Amino acid sequence: MQRYFYIGLKIIAIWMMFSCTQKAQKFPVLSTEQITQIQMQMRQLPMQPVLKDEVGVIETKFGKIVIEFFPEVAPQHCASFKKLANHGYFDGVLFHRVVPNFVIQGGDILTRDADPSNDGTGGPGYTLPAEFSDRPHRRGTVSMARQMDDINSAGSQFFICLADLPHLDGKFSVFGQVIKGMDVVDKIARVPCDSKNHPIEPVIMKKVVIIKKSEL
Repeated sequence: MQRYFYIGLKIIAIWMMFSCTQKAQKFPVLSTEQITQIQMQMRQLPMQPVLKDEVGVIETKFGKIVIEFFPEVAPQHCASFKKLANHGYFDGVLFHRVVPNFVIQGGDILTRDADPSNDGTGGPGYTLPAEFSDRPHRRGTVSMARQMDDINSAGSQFFICLADLPHLDGKFSVFGQVIKGMDVVDKIARVPCDSKNHPIEPVIMKKVVIIKKSEL
């Protein structure tokens, strides 16, 4: 009986190892060299403007988040997001910062390396000039994160507002709005986090694509 119990535990252990390996194969940990190569590639690729009927779709384990863009006020931020999405930059990247009643934030390629302490410090290898506008930071607004001491330091990290945040208006570049999937955003906002606002269980962007609104 003990022998069969041991064999059963061994089978479970092998299955768990196989499952973890499968997950790792889908979004493998990236080395510093690989991340540098990705950043070099993103820096060299040209940007194309977001078209009027295009939207962004972020797929997560909780469902999909659909973003409508505002190219009329933030053309470079919209075009950059489109480029990064079209070339798979966001796939496997985490929502690394979750602050209830404030924002969820993601888009940092460094969340794919083996060092969680640097999450939130990386970017695509280039920065964007500020595109501030009179678009308000309301619930569902998609805006670009930046370094507080440099208004022209935005890259790939973006945040989605969980509430109206007028104190951010005119200080960050608003480039979109969630038009579908705020229930998904709210589910992400409720995940348990550590003392640094990092989700304890990773919230992964499985796939980020740009599609026509008619394809939703």
